[in-house]
Amino acid sequence: MKSEFTRNSRLRYRVLVATFAAAAVVLTTVLLIPPAGAQITIKMATLVPEGTSWATIIKEGGEKWKKISNGRVTMNIYWGSVSGDDPDVVRKMRLGTLHAGLLTSVGLAEIDKSVYALSVPMMYASYEEVYGVLEKMRPKLEANIEKKGFIVLNWIDGGWIHYFTQKPVATPDDLKKLKLFAWENDTDTIDILKSMGFNPQPMPTAEIATALQTGRINAVALSPQAAVITQYYNYAKNMTDLNFELLLGATVIDKRTWNKIPTDLHAPLLQVMQETGKKLRDEIRKSAERDVDEMKKRGLNIVPIDTKAREAWVKVTESAYPKLRDRIVGAEAFDEAMKCRDEYRKRAATVK
Repeated sequence: MKSEFTRNSRLRYRVLVATFAAAAVVLTTVLLIPPAGAQITIKMATLVPEGTSWATIIKEGGEKWKKISNGRVTMNIYWGSVSGDDPDVVRKMRLGTLHAGLLTSVGLAEIDKSVYALSVPMMYASYEEVYGVLEKMRPKLEANIEKKGFIVLNWIDGGWIHYFTQKPVATPDDLKKLKLFAWENDTDTIDILKSMGFNPQPMPTAEIATALQTGRINAVALSPQAAVITQYYNYAKNMTDLNFELLLGATVIDKRTWNKIPTDLHAPLLQVMQETGKKLRDEIRKSAERDVDEMKKRGLNIVPIDTKAREAWVKVTESAYPKLRDRIVGAEAFDEAMKCRDEYRKRAATVK
């Protein structure tokens, strides 16, 4: 009799536990789904400074989200380095204190490092090559990023990266004599740069302007467009006339936040962000020559690169490809990008 009572007690206990567990799942699900008509505020961060042409385009995208959703989805944008560097933004998105970010490849690599395959120095010769390879790799890249909790809203870039320096730099040996900005905590890249004979100085991007003024660094890699919007060229008056890599980036949103947005809004909101990305890319391409001309009027010196110097840059960068492949990009993504690039060049040559 006692054992039967014990069995019944255990059975009732298990039923009670199961009931509470089911109720908890239902309650959690209900709490995660906002009620119909509820307003969702997206907190988005970007290194783009407020008051720039880039910021205007990004703001327009946010206003369109609000209009299309009838006010149900609004966007608060944190400009410049207010929310920290890109790795900080990704960390805060994972914590839920931010929901979206317009990130450079450095930030995207915090989610999935294979994106670096599109930013290998001296691997690509044109916008068309980079975006041709991206189009081939994009489905897999976006799927990997989604698996890790983020949705890609658009792909963008900030123009071709050059070296801006306080002393003219025409060859790799010239750059080795200078103190070069490096992203803080990017230990693999820092180690590779050191192994190549360069002198990287890691720091937050918020400290670049001060570091250039105090001599803590005297060289920084960025695009002419970024040099204008950050005004760093005021402290580094020489620009090496060689396209090293495209400053690729993307706008991503935390998947948990995206899933809180009513599904009927996903397609139109995504369309807005695709249009915003294209508008940004078009503006950045058009502004490249104009921005260089404006900086030249303000004292920028363009350092020419002859064939011999270019060959030296190719040699030194390609010597680092094995380390970039294994430690930075990942072998699979590096090899796929190289294959796609070579195929693109073959097709382009056939068309000619």
